[in-house]
Amino acid sequence: ARALEAGAEAASDSLDLAPVDVAVPDGDGEEPTLLLDSPDAYAELDPDGFEQAIAELCVREGCGEVEVVGGAGDLGADVVAVTAEGLRVVIQCKQYGDANKVGSQDMQRFGGTCFTIHEADVAALVTTSEFTAPALDYARQCGIVCMDGQELEAWREGTGPSPWDPRP
Repeated sequence: ARALEAGAEAASDSLDLAPVDVAVPDGDGEEPTLLLDSPDAYAELDPDGFEQAIAELCVREGCGEVEVVGGAGDLGADVVAVTAEGLRVVIQCKQYGDANKVGSQDMQRFGGTCFTIHEADVAALVTTSEFTAPALDYARQCGIVCMDGQELEAWREGTGPSPWDPRP
C-alpha cells in the first residue's frame, strides 16, 4: 500500500492537469447546455461531453469550484467539485455501453487515487452502465459511491440523489 501511494504521489507530481471551466446557468435560470431531455442523452455525447454533462449536474445541484479535469493522466479524477456543505467531491466518469460493466480493475485504479491523491471527501464512480459484483464489493470496502446508469438517469431527471447525498 505504501509503494502504491508513493508511486501515485510521484505520478501526481509529474502531471499538469489543466482544469476546464464549466458552463454555469446564467441569471435567467436557464439550465446548463448538456443536460439533454432525451433518455439516451449520455449515449449521444463524446467522452469529454459526458464529463462536462456530469460537471453541469454538479453545478445544478449547487456545487462550486466545479472543474472537468479528465483526460490522459488524470489519475482517475474526471470531475472535481465542492458541495454547498464544503465537501470535496471527486468523480470518475465511465461512459460504457450496456454490455460493458465497470469492473474491479476500474474501481481499484480509482480507489488508489481518489482519497490519497485527489483528497476526496466523497469519491464517486458514475457510469452509464452497471457495476460487476467485485467492483461493488471493493467500492463498499473503500467508501466509494457507485452510481449506475439508472441512478444517473434519476439524478439527471431530478428524481434521485446526487452522489454526495446519503443513500437509503
